[in-house]
Amino acid sequence: MDSKPLILTVGFDEAGRGPLAGPVCASAVILPPDFPVEILNDSKKLSEKKRLSAEEVIKRDAMWGIALVDHKTIDEINILEASMLAMRLAWEDLEKRFSVGSMSFELRSLSLSKGPQSITGITDGTRCPDVPIECRCEPKADGKYPCVMAASILAKTCRDRFMLEMDKKYPEYGYARHKGYPTPEHKKICRQLGPSPIQRLSFKY
Repeated sequence: MDSKPLILTVGFDEAGRGPLAGPVCASAVILPPDFPVEILNDSKKLSEKKRLSAEEVIKRDAMWGIALVDHKTIDEINILEASMLAMRLAWEDLEKRFSVGSMSFELRSLSLSKGPQSITGITDGTRCPDVPIECRCEPKADGKYPCVMAASILAKTCRDRFMLEMDKKYPEYGYARHKGYPTPEHKKICRQLGPSPIQRLSFKY
């Protein structure tokens, strides 16, 4: 007799919709049943130290994918479409990693080709990315569902790390401090120096 198919949930989330500079980053995460969910939360509610600690555990024990969409693409297609694109690319990254057997928990025999009956998605927000699985969206999902919390953490740490690298290239813009967000400091620097090479020119600053 066939066993009931295992239903997995992949959480999607992004970081970087609001900044005036840099990419938007998204992640897709499937957590194993025994994942220590107590270390998770909406990434904005965790300290940097706790985010980095959780990131290490997620990358070690979960199945995940991550993607960045750059500032030029954001200007071309708008930030909402860029966020959806980043989530789709994060799914594709997860699927690629899964296909080469990178999972460290006991679900290695599950094939994503089984389709929607074996895996579903949940996205933080009001719109789902264009992915080949059944997916639903829910505002504030990053504070309710562990898999979305995990995606939130990976997206945030990835983007912050990118902006720290940009700070080394363009130290005059202070990216290590504000990560490209529209702080008074960031706006003032842009008015004084003009847009940086990673500025989103379609955003007001």
